[in-house]
Amino acid sequence: MKKILSIVLLAVACFGLLMSRPASANVASPDPANGAKLFSANCIACHAGGNNLVIAPKTLKKADLEKYGMFSAEAIITQVTNGKGPMPSFRRLGADNIADVAAFVLAQADKW
Repeated sequence: MKKILSIVLLAVACFGLLMSRPASANVASPDPANGAKLFSANCIACHAGGNNLVIAPKTLKKADLEKYGMFSAEAIITQVTNGKGPMPSFRRLGADNIADVAAFVLAQADKW
């Protein structure tokens, strides 16, 4: 009986490995429209109109993002995920949603 159970468990494990997709296949393309909704719900209190109510010079406007080395999705994702200084972590939003927020911020940076 133990031998049969071992074979079944091994087969289930192999099937699971064969059917799993690589992590990159699970990441959707960033969705700025979803990012806009998330920004309104989570970020607007401090960043209305692309401003920064806590540290005024560090706005979300393109010139300031470039000045402070933040004009890339990677930089924004890192800061939103981990927080920095007075900005809290928003890790709870999840990687896909944070990528959406970053896409929205980059799309808006010229307009703010």
